[in-house]
Amino acid sequence: MANEQVSIRTADGICSTYVVTPAGDGPWPAVIVYMDALGMRPALLDVAKRLAENEYLALLPDLFYRSGDYQIPTPNEAFASGDLMKIIGPFMAATGPDKAAEDTGYLLDYLDTRTDVKGRRIGTVGFCMGGGMAIAAAGVWPDRVAAAASFHGGGLASDKPNSPHLLAPKIEAEVYVAGADNDQSYPPEMAVRLEKALTDAGVKHRSEIYEGALHGWMKPDFPIYNEEAAERGWREMLALFARNLG
Repeated sequence: MANEQVSIRTADGICSTYVVTPAGDGPWPAVIVYMDALGMRPALLDVAKRLAENEYLALLPDLFYRSGDYQIPTPNEAFASGDLMKIIGPFMAATGPDKAAEDTGYLLDYLDTRTDVKGRRIGTVGFCMGGGMAIAAAGVWPDRVAAAASFHGGGLASDKPNSPHLLAPKIEAEVYVAGADNDQSYPPEMAVRLEKALTDAGVKHRSEIYEGALHGWMKPDFPIYNEEAAERGWREMLALFARNLG
C-alpha cells in the first residue's frame, strides 16, 4: 500500500488530497471519500487505507480547503466542549453538498490522469456531513458514479435548495443509506422523504436505520464509536462497491 498527498486545483483554490493505493501495479477501481466535519485527521486516512486494503484506489480530499489553514480540536475535545456546532459550524458553512459535487468534477479530472485507475465509473462514500456529499456527487455526475454510500449522514432530505434528495431523478448509481438511531440531523420524517425521493426516481437503493447506533458510529476516534455497527457498515459498503465496481 502507498499513499501520497497531491494538490488539486478547483475553481475556489487548492484542495489538498490524499491518494491511497493498494499494493501492486493496478489498475484499481476508484472511490472518493467525503469527510465528516471534524476535519482531516488520521481516522479519515484510515478509511482510505482500509479501502486500499480491499483493492480500491481511495481519494480523500480535504473539503475544508476554502477555510485556509485550520485547526479543529480532537473529536473527544470537540464533543466534550458542549457546543460542537460553534466549533465546526464555520467550516461546514464554507462547503456543502453542492460545492462538494462541484469539487468532485476536479477530482474526477485528476483520476482521469492516472493510469492506475480502472475504468471511468467510481464509488463515493461519505460520513456525517460527507454522506450528503456522496449522494449529491452521484446526482451531479451520474455517468461517473456507479455506487454511493452515506453513513450517519445529516440533512439528506431537507428544505434547503441544495438538499441531496432533490438530485434523485438524476442518479444512476446504486445507493446505500445507513442512518443513525435518534439522530436530530436525520429524523424519521427526513428518512421518509429521502426514501420517497429515491423510490419515485427509480433509484436502485436500500436505506435503513442502525438501531442503537448514534450519529458518528463509524468513526473509531468518536466517543460514540460502535464497533459492531461499524463493521456492519463496512460489510455493506464493500458489498456495494463489489457489485458495481467489480
